[in-house]
Amino acid sequence: MSLISWQPLDILRQQMNHLFDEWIHGEPGENLFPKMSLAWEPAIELQETDTGIILKAEIPGVEVKDIDVEVSAYAVSISGEHKQEKRAGEKGWYRSEFHYGKFQRIVPLPTQVKKEEVKAEWENGVLTLTLPKMETAHLHV
Repeated sequence: MSLISWQPLDILRQQMNHLFDEWIHGEPGENLFPKMSLAWEPAIELQETDTGIILKAEIPGVEVKDIDVEVSAYAVSISGEHKQEKRAGEKGWYRSEFHYGKFQRIVPLPTQVKKEEVKAEWENGVLTLTLPKMETAHLHV
């Protein structure tokens, strides 16, 4: 009689990995959880200087005309859309991990900014916003 090692945790781990892989990537044209969506948000860097805040958002594959930026005194909203190319006569995709559709990222700011004086730059898929700080009144007691 031979003994077979039974490792239920390894089997469970393999099944969970397979389930998550199908959930995230799915089969072409298939959405396993239609009411659930894995939304994409741009990655950001936020740096505070003496005079302002510099916010960088990485938004690859999106044209600048498809991006909308709204600035309030204490937050920045970046929204837009990844548009999928349509090619006539092309066969279906086997697999795509690109994110298409609308996105939005709201970034709270650590201090109040002058929203009327924001400067924006776009280079190689990176949006850079320079947000001047609002001057604070200094109270002398």
